[in-house]
Amino acid sequence: MTMKYRRLGKSGLKVSEISLGSWLTYGGYVEQDNAVKAIQTAYDQGINFFDTANVYERGAAEELLGKTLKAYPRESYVLATKVFGKMGDGPNDMGLSRKHIMEQCHASLKRLGHDYIDLYYCHRYHPETPIEETLRALDDLVRQGKVLYIGVSMWTAAQMEAALGTADRYLLDRIVVNQPVYNMFNRHIEAEIIPLGVEKGISQVVYSPLAQGLLTGKYSTVGQAPEGSRAAKLNWKEDQISEEKIMKVQELSVIANELGIKMSQLALAWILRQPNVASALVGASRPEQVTENVQASEVTLTADVLERIERILS
Repeated sequence: MTMKYRRLGKSGLKVSEISLGSWLTYGGYVEQDNAVKAIQTAYDQGINFFDTANVYERGAAEELLGKTLKAYPRESYVLATKVFGKMGDGPNDMGLSRKHIMEQCHASLKRLGHDYIDLYYCHRYHPETPIEETLRALDDLVRQGKVLYIGVSMWTAAQMEAALGTADRYLLDRIVVNQPVYNMFNRHIEAEIIPLGVEKGISQVVYSPLAQGLLTGKYSTVGQAPEGSRAAKLNWKEDQISEEKIMKVQELSVIANELGIKMSQLALAWILRQPNVASALVGASRPEQVTENVQASEVTLTADVLERIERILS
């Protein structure tokens, strides 16, 4: 197995096509031993890109990820975390103000046990804070060496364009990455966000590439989520899982079987057909899931296969 790597935006930084996230997993419902083994397996399989956030289990995910990664040379991996979410009960304990960004960056570094963060995301857009204030705070962190690159998550194309204009006007560090949701059942970024990314040099690092497990093919009916699955644990709503979607996954599984790959690998390879996607961010509650997902980096889908997939999805 040879992991492939892609440049992050216009930067010189290279990240693995498959990356490991820790939302709803590390520090949460996944046993710590399994979480640690998943991180170790990811690293051993060539994943160099690890993602977390301050709000994931109120810092517990950062602590576990940072502690586990300390076993490896710091230059060998890319560590991402985020700022925005509510971290306390005070009026300044969330958002993208200079005060909150500075305080949370220092708090994240302490929890991670690291001297710097490779990639620091604005976890959401904050209409109450001027973009200039947010970008200047992030630029100061970059100049201080506490952050190497900056990005955003779930921003619209217009919001990102405004941020780029502000950065250029005041010679501030530019965002190089956006983290949106993207999968076979959620393709909203194809209309405006990917074209903007291509034009402006902003990569997409996409989360929920397997639609929180739906695209693994393990769900046979809406009413019977497998024991221990994410759907069972999180009590999914109808917009997340439906009989129509399950039927489409079953049709897609036929293609996967013909290619001799897993349904999850087909879904990830389909995402990686987009050159503007630098990495697909997967979660894993068991090491075996990491190994399975990593193999998608070796899969290239032909034009006729992509056409068959499109017919099923449309």
